[in-house]
Amino acid sequence: MLQLPTYDDVLAAATRLQGTAHRTPVLRSATADRLLGAQLFFKCENFQRMGAFKFRGAFNALSKFDAAQRRAGVMTFSSGNHAQAVALSAKLLGIPATILMPQDAPQAKVDATRGYGGEVVLYDRYTQDREALARDLADRRGLTVIPPYDHPDVIAGQGTAAKELLEETGALDVVLTPLGGGGLLGGTALAVRALAPAARVYGVEPEAGNDGQQSMRKGEIVHIETPKTIADGAQTQHLGQYTFGIIRRDVDDVLTATDSQLVEAMRFFAERMKIIAEPTGCLAFAAACHAGLDLKGKRVGIVISGGNVDLARFAQLAAG
Repeated sequence: MLQLPTYDDVLAAATRLQGTAHRTPVLRSATADRLLGAQLFFKCENFQRMGAFKFRGAFNALSKFDAAQRRAGVMTFSSGNHAQAVALSAKLLGIPATILMPQDAPQAKVDATRGYGGEVVLYDRYTQDREALARDLADRRGLTVIPPYDHPDVIAGQGTAAKELLEETGALDVVLTPLGGGGLLGGTALAVRALAPAARVYGVEPEAGNDGQQSMRKGEIVHIETPKTIADGAQTQHLGQYTFGIIRRDVDDVLTATDSQLVEAMRFFAERMKIIAEPTGCLAFAAACHAGLDLKGKRVGIVISGGNVDLARFAQLAAG
C-alpha cells in the first residue's frame, strides 16, 4: 500500500529548508478584497529562490540524498520551474544535475536552468514520453530520479509554503492553489488539514487541461493529451499516485480557469499589486474571481506559485 507523506514530513522539510529557502511574503490588496467582498491573503512564491515554490520540494528531496547518490547525480524532467529548482538545489548541495526539458519551454527557464549549472536535454513534449526518456537516461548514467511532483519528499517540501501562510494569517476559511501534477496542492492540503482543518481547499488547473478535475469526479487518475494553454507550468497529463491519494482524501474540489482569465489576473497583479506572476501562478486568483465560489466575508488564502515568465511574453499577454 502506498505510504502517503504526512504533516510530520512537512515539519521535517521546514527544518531542512530553514535558512536556505526564502520565507516569502504574504501580501494584501484592498482592491482585491473589495472586488470579492473577502479578505484575501496572497502567498507570493514568485519571490521564492529561482522564482517559484518548486525550490522547496527540490531542495528537500536532494538534501536527503546519501553520499553515493550525491556523487552520481540527479535526473529530473520539467517544463521549467522544477528544472530550475533542481538545478539550483543541486548546485547548492554539490550534486550533478541532468534535466529533461521540452523544446518549447520558455527560453528564460531553459537559460536559468543552464545558468544554475544543470545539463539540459531537450525533447518534444507532444510526441515523446518524458518519464520514459528520463528513466532510460537515469538507468544508463546511474542517476536518482526526482520527479516534479509525485514524490513524498517533493510534496512535503511544497507543503511548507502553506504552513508559512497559515502561521502568518491564522486560520483561513478557504485556500486556493494552482494545480499541475499536484505536488503543491498535495503539500498544501497536508498543511491546511493540520493547521486549519475547517478550511476548504481547492486546486485550480487550466480549463484546457482539467485532468485533476476529471480524476476527482471519476475517483481514479485520468490521463489526457498535453493541454495547449499559456499556463506552461500546468501542462501535465495526469496526477501522480501520491498526489492523487492526498487530493482525493483532503481536497474539497478542483476548479478551472481559462487562459483569458489568467491574463486578466496577470494584469491585476502587475497593475494593482506591482508584482509579476507567470500564467500558472495566476490560476488560484483567477478561480477566486470567476469560478463561482461564495467567498463573501471569508478569509481566503491565494497561492501565487511563481513568477518565471519571459518579459517579452509577459508584455505580449499584458498588452492583449
